[in-house]
Amino acid sequence: MWQPFQVTTAAARTFRLGATEYPVVLPSARDPRLHLAAVIIAIHILGQTALGFRVSVPQIVVAILTCAAIEVGWTLYKTKRIVWPASAMLTGSGVALILRVVGAERGDPWSWSGWYLFAGVAGLSLITKYLIRYRGSHVFNPSNVGLVAAFLILGSEVIEPLDFWWAPFDPWMAFAYLIILVGGLLITARLRLIAVAVSFWLLLAAGLAVLAASGHCMTAAWALQPVCGQQFWWVVVTSPEVLIFLFFMITDPKTIPSGSVARVAFALCLGAACVLLIAPQTTEFGAKVALLAGLVLLTPFRFLFDRFLTKPESTGVVGVHDAASPGRRRMFARGSLLGSVVVLFAVGTVAAGAPARDSFQVTGGGAPPIAVEIDLAALPEVEVSVDAEALNSDVAAAAQDLAVMLAENLAIESEAMLRADTSLLRAADDGERLVEMERIIQVAATTGEFPVSAYRFASLHLDVVFTDGPQGGASLGLVATGSVDDISYDAAGVEARRTTRPFASTFVMRQGSGDRWLIVGEMDDE
Repeated sequence: MWQPFQVTTAAARTFRLGATEYPVVLPSARDPRLHLAAVIIAIHILGQTALGFRVSVPQIVVAILTCAAIEVGWTLYKTKRIVWPASAMLTGSGVALILRVVGAERGDPWSWSGWYLFAGVAGLSLITKYLIRYRGSHVFNPSNVGLVAAFLILGSEVIEPLDFWWAPFDPWMAFAYLIILVGGLLITARLRLIAVAVSFWLLLAAGLAVLAASGHCMTAAWALQPVCGQQFWWVVVTSPEVLIFLFFMITDPKTIPSGSVARVAFALCLGAACVLLIAPQTTEFGAKVALLAGLVLLTPFRFLFDRFLTKPESTGVVGVHDAASPGRRRMFARGSLLGSVVVLFAVGTVAAGAPARDSFQVTGGGAPPIAVEIDLAALPEVEVSVDAEALNSDVAAAAQDLAVMLAENLAIESEAMLRADTSLLRAADDGERLVEMERIIQVAATTGEFPVSAYRFASLHLDVVFTDGPQGGASLGLVATGSVDDISYDAAGVEARRTTRPFASTFVMRQGSGDRWLIVGEMDDE
């Protein structure tokens, strides 16, 4: 992920290839890059063994080896030396830690699925280190810019970042936090960069508090409902992923200012930029990419921080009486400027988040306005998937109640069709399903032909579905099979015709404003 300004190497060895002898340079045991690598590898091991990361060993190894091969080859070509690729391997492991392939399954540590994506993103990340340079140094943090470019180019249908929320807080999760915090504090303290990490986190936490208070929400793969308000704030600011970002990515000595004051100012500006980029996002994918993109946008300006925030040398002695009045005026001016910046930042954060607010409300879900009869004995026992049980054990335990609500919702839809009354639908449907059913009823009222579907379930299976990509939010899906009678009524309510057919559909369910679950979509499984 990063490399320090000065690296101490072990005594040089040599490697003979034919008649040519190449010096071999290995890192010293005191090299901070090795310590950082130990932290990241420990997280990888926990992810494979205890935390259920959706990344495999081959994907991790491919990313690391791709970067290592490029770095060794480049260094050999330039210097005629074989140098241990410590920085490159950190780039590869950092990419593998954050990158995920959409559709990858948990519990498959030896999968080769999408290995080429890991190789491509890792290789692209490292190449930016050689191609995008200024004043003899690379401009961007390699893994940071490579990941952001990949997410923006490939999109959330192909790849996604690691979730903000890794797992329920248990001893393994506590151990992961311990590794990140202890490792991060020791490494940043040694490099005198703790102020950078702390300054960034404080500004990020303050800005997200303002955003959360304004009613901001995001969807996430690990939550059935939008993550809003205080929960949104807590999840992001305590996310182990954010801690990795602030300890091991923004503290790359090569891609931040060199002066201590400039570094703190850079960290504060970075925190503000990340907040403003996160504000308009409505998905975890968008929020995570916005966090990473803040560093990409600000890093090229790090030279300006050094230029304008370097303390000028004193050119003379100023008398106490002469300096008093100007000093007070400067303090007042600086205080006024700081206060204005704080107010503008808060207002800007709320304004930037305006497009994302109020887009998650499911307003229906109250008590049904009409009585519908459901034959409970005719409903099959609901099978619950492992994913649904892991996502929300309380909901999974109430799977049979969800089946009853599904049957009631379908019956309400039928009654709304017979009465040509779209207002009844809000007790059963929301989202795309509500819009579609309202359109069908309006067309039926015009043509005088009212189609009604009467479902008979043979099997029901509760699972987790993602209608807008994994980080676009999780929903519960009742996978149903059976038969359906398609009945057509005329304007007088007389049955005109009837056909029977088998069906296999997934009814997407989301909780309304009360305890009732609504149908928000239907996916044909045939």
